[in-house]
Amino acid sequence: MIEVAAAIIENELGQILIARRKKGKAQEGLWEFPGGKIENNETVEECIKRELLEEMNIEIRPYESFGVNDHYYGSTHIRLYAHKAKYVSGELMLVDHDQCDWVYSRDLGEYEFAPADIKFVKKLIGNSLEAMD
Repeated sequence: MIEVAAAIIENELGQILIARRKKGKAQEGLWEFPGGKIENNETVEECIKRELLEEMNIEIRPYESFGVNDHYYGSTHIRLYAHKAKYVSGELMLVDHDQCDWVYSRDLGEYEFAPADIKFVKKLIGNSLEAMD
Protein backbone atom coordinates (compact mmCIF):
# COMPACT_ATOMS: atom_id res chain seq x y z
CA MET A 1 0.00 0.00 0.00
CA ILE A 2 1.18 3.50 -0.89
CA GLU A 3 0.21 6.27 1.51
CA VAL A 4 -0.41 9.62 -0.14
CA ALA A 5 -1.49 13.00 1.22
CA ALA A 6 -3.56 15.58 -0.65
CA ALA A 7 -4.07 19.21 0.31
CA ILE A 8 -7.41 20.91 -0.13
CA ILE A 9 -6.03 24.44 -0.13
CA GLU A 10 -8.31 27.44 0.27
CA ASN A 11 -7.44 31.01 -0.61
CA GLU A 12 -8.88 34.19 0.90
CA LEU A 13 -11.84 34.04 -1.55
CA GLY A 14 -12.82 30.52 -0.46
CA GLN A 15 -11.59 28.97 -3.71
CA ILE A 16 -9.76 25.61 -3.78
CA LEU A 17 -6.51 24.91 -5.62
CA ILE A 18 -6.63 22.02 -8.09
CA ALA A 19 -3.92 20.90 -10.49
CA ARG A 20 -3.77 18.83 -13.69
CA ARG A 21 -1.19 16.03 -13.97
CA LYS A 22 1.17 16.67 -16.87
CA LYS A 23 1.94 14.24 -19.70
CA GLY A 24 4.22 11.37 -18.73
CA LYS A 25 2.93 11.22 -15.14
CA ALA A 26 0.58 8.58 -13.76
CA GLN A 27 -3.01 9.82 -14.20
CA GLU A 28 -1.83 12.32 -16.83
CA GLY A 29 -4.42 14.88 -17.87
CA LEU A 30 -6.56 14.32 -14.78
CA TRP A 31 -7.12 16.91 -12.07
CA GLU A 32 -6.25 16.36 -8.43
CA PHE A 33 -5.77 18.01 -5.11
CA PRO A 34 -1.99 18.54 -4.93
CA GLY A 35 0.17 16.52 -2.57
CA GLY A 36 2.36 13.46 -2.71
CA LYS A 37 3.71 10.32 -1.10
CA ILE A 38 4.12 10.32 2.65
CA GLU A 39 7.74 9.61 3.61
CA ASN A 40 8.84 7.46 6.56
CA ASN A 41 8.08 9.04 9.94
CA GLU A 42 6.27 11.95 8.27
CA THR A 43 2.80 13.17 9.24
CA VAL A 44 0.13 14.06 6.69
CA GLU A 45 0.57 17.73 7.58
CA GLU A 46 4.36 17.59 7.18
CA CYS A 47 3.98 15.79 3.85
CA ILE A 48 1.64 18.29 2.25
CA LYS A 49 3.66 21.25 3.50
CA ARG A 50 6.84 19.72 2.01
CA GLU A 51 5.21 18.60 -1.25
CA LEU A 52 3.52 21.94 -1.94
CA LEU A 53 6.78 23.79 -1.35
CA GLU A 54 8.72 21.36 -3.61
CA GLU A 55 6.15 20.96 -6.39
CA MET A 56 4.37 24.33 -6.44
CA ASN A 57 6.62 26.76 -4.54
CA ILE A 58 3.87 27.72 -2.10
CA GLU A 59 3.59 27.67 1.67
CA ILE A 60 0.41 26.32 3.23
CA ARG A 61 -0.97 25.90 6.73
CA PRO A 62 -2.81 22.57 7.23
CA TYR A 63 -5.61 22.82 9.79
CA GLU A 64 -8.09 19.93 9.53
CA SER A 65 -8.39 16.35 8.32
CA PHE A 66 -10.92 15.94 5.49
CA GLY A 67 -10.98 12.14 5.33
CA VAL A 68 -9.26 9.06 3.96
CA ASN A 69 -9.95 7.13 0.74
CA ASP A 70 -8.63 3.68 -0.16
CA HIS A 71 -8.42 3.26 -3.93
CA TYR A 72 -6.99 0.58 -6.20
CA TYR A 73 -5.34 1.47 -9.50
CA GLY A 74 -5.19 -2.08 -10.80
CA SER A 75 -3.14 -3.99 -8.23
CA THR A 76 -1.72 -0.80 -6.67
CA HIS A 77 -3.42 0.12 -3.40
CA ILE A 78 -3.40 3.85 -2.61
CA ARG A 79 -4.51 5.24 0.74
CA LEU A 80 -5.20 8.92 0.19
CA TYR A 81 -5.39 11.22 3.21
CA ALA A 82 -7.01 14.58 2.46
CA HIS A 83 -6.32 17.55 4.68
CA LYS A 84 -7.73 21.07 4.50
CA ALA A 85 -5.17 23.87 4.42
CA LYS A 86 -4.93 27.62 3.99
CA TYR A 87 -2.75 29.24 1.36
CA VAL A 88 -0.07 31.30 3.15
CA SER A 89 2.40 32.61 0.57
CA GLY A 90 4.46 31.98 -2.55
CA GLU A 91 4.07 32.35 -6.30
CA LEU A 92 2.80 29.18 -7.99
CA MET A 93 5.38 27.31 -10.08
CA LEU A 94 4.39 23.90 -11.46
CA VAL A 95 6.66 20.82 -11.47
CA ASP A 96 4.43 17.71 -11.80
CA HIS A 97 1.45 19.57 -13.25
CA ASP A 98 0.82 21.50 -16.47
CA GLN A 99 -2.06 23.62 -15.22
CA CYS A 100 -3.68 24.72 -11.97
CA ASP A 101 -6.86 26.59 -11.16
CA TRP A 102 -8.46 28.21 -8.14
CA VAL A 103 -12.12 27.12 -8.23
CA TYR A 104 -15.17 27.32 -6.02
CA SER A 105 -16.20 23.93 -4.67
CA ARG A 106 -19.55 24.12 -6.48
CA ASP A 107 -17.62 24.17 -9.81
CA LEU A 108 -15.40 21.11 -9.15
CA GLY A 109 -17.76 18.88 -11.16
CA GLU A 110 -16.64 20.64 -14.35
CA TYR A 111 -13.22 18.97 -14.09
CA GLU A 112 -12.20 15.34 -14.67
CA PHE A 113 -10.49 14.17 -11.47
CA ALA A 114 -8.20 11.23 -10.75
CA PRO A 115 -10.36 8.41 -9.34
CA ALA A 116 -8.83 8.50 -5.84
CA ASP A 117 -9.79 12.20 -5.48
CA ILE A 118 -13.44 11.84 -6.52
CA LYS A 119 -14.67 10.97 -3.01
CA PHE A 120 -13.36 14.34 -1.79
CA VAL A 121 -14.75 16.21 -4.82
CA LYS A 122 -18.23 14.84 -4.05
CA LYS A 123 -17.89 15.77 -0.37
CA LEU A 124 -16.83 19.33 -1.25
CA ILE A 125 -19.63 19.77 -3.79
CA GLY A 126 -22.14 18.43 -1.25
CA ASN A 127 -20.84 20.84 1.39
CA SER A 128 -21.13 23.80 -1.01
CA LEU A 129 -24.71 22.86 -1.90
CA GLU A 130 -25.62 22.65 1.79
CA ALA A 131 -24.07 26.06 2.37
CA MET A 132 -26.30 27.52 -0.37
CA ASP A 133 -29.52 26.26 1.29
